[in-house]
Amino acid sequence: MTAVAVDLKSMAAAARDAARRLATAATAAKNDALSRIAASLPERSSEILAANSRDLQAARADGLDDHVVDRLELDPARMSQIAADVRNVASLPDPVGEVIESRTLPNGLLLERRRVPLGVIGVIYESRPNVTIDISALCLKSGNAVILRGGREAFHTNQALAGLVRRSLVAARLPEDAVQFVASTDRLLVEQMLAMKDGIDLLIPRGGADLVRMVAEKAAMPAITGGIGVCHTYVDADADLAKAVDIVFNAKTQRPSVCNALDTILVHDGVAPRYLPRISERLWAAGVELRCDPRALSLLEPRAKASGNGPRLKRAAPDDFGREFLALVASVRVVDSLDEAIDHIARYGSGHSEAIVTESTEAAERFLNEVDAAAVFANASTRFTDGARFGLGAEVAISTSKFHARGPMGLREITSYKWVVRGNGQIVS
Repeated sequence: MTAVAVDLKSMAAAARDAARRLATAATAAKNDALSRIAASLPERSSEILAANSRDLQAARADGLDDHVVDRLELDPARMSQIAADVRNVASLPDPVGEVIESRTLPNGLLLERRRVPLGVIGVIYESRPNVTIDISALCLKSGNAVILRGGREAFHTNQALAGLVRRSLVAARLPEDAVQFVASTDRLLVEQMLAMKDGIDLLIPRGGADLVRMVAEKAAMPAITGGIGVCHTYVDADADLAKAVDIVFNAKTQRPSVCNALDTILVHDGVAPRYLPRISERLWAAGVELRCDPRALSLLEPRAKASGNGPRLKRAAPDDFGREFLALVASVRVVDSLDEAIDHIARYGSGHSEAIVTESTEAAERFLNEVDAAAVFANASTRFTDGARFGLGAEVAISTSKFHARGPMGLREITSYKWVVRGNGQIVS
């Protein structure tokens, strides 16, 4: 990879100018750019997939983990989904200029609280090239400029996608510097971005725990520092077991390398002897390794040996609870009550996505009310925690913090507001 000199300060200054223009851009112009992005993805698929193939070959040669390679890989189906998400963003209401509240004060002043863009958003991300398009689309629609710094493993793919976005902005007569890509993998540039509080209004990390921790410790500007997903599904004493098998199987295997995939199965002791054999056979057939506490292990050992799945059954180590696996691995614990399940999640959860499977309305409501997470589910897979699936079009991140946004962050979550006051000569006495 050829070294490229990158002047981040100049990029930030250009982004600030572009953000000022984009903040007042017509909705029609922004939607035109989004439509062009969506149309360009299939038109330029051969170019993008060729760049992606380059990145995949390098990733495999470097021995990167399977979950990293999975996140990195693009194919026609994933490309079509990315394009569909961009179209969904275009179809959403424009948040810029929305009047959040309006009232007339006793002194006659007309007061409005109006939604406005944040300004310039910086994103440091790993592995997933779809982030390049998702975040560009959301920032464009919400009137924000964005500086993208992707990971080394997806460099060529990200560069091709960012170029596609910039060409679409020009074609729609919008400032191309509203979306900028840091065309270098020099790690010193990350440190520089984190210090640029005058140039970047919000910093978003998209990646593993080490990246999120570094941003939390070093960012000079506000940052979204959540997103690590240690996700549980609790199978209650009153669960429909067939439903519980389908939900847990989907949450673990549909795409195990993502943050909303299941990590830990909690099972009530009253149904564990019937449920664990059923779910284990289904998971083992999909190649899932189960790391079990002593009670779960004793229930599954005879079946594992009889079915030849002994290698896929292990005794859980202490750090197997509270761990984001990002792979075909799940930890399993048998609990005596709903209270014990909630206590376990409070201790080991990351505040991302938690689920209960139960036919008891009382148990479901207690779980939904008492579990502290960005998204809580009753009788549904945690895989639904996603901006597109929540109707947000896409997401810039899934926040597990409580300020200023929580859960999937869409258009409104990357805006602020200002007070607009109209008077007729009023003065303060």
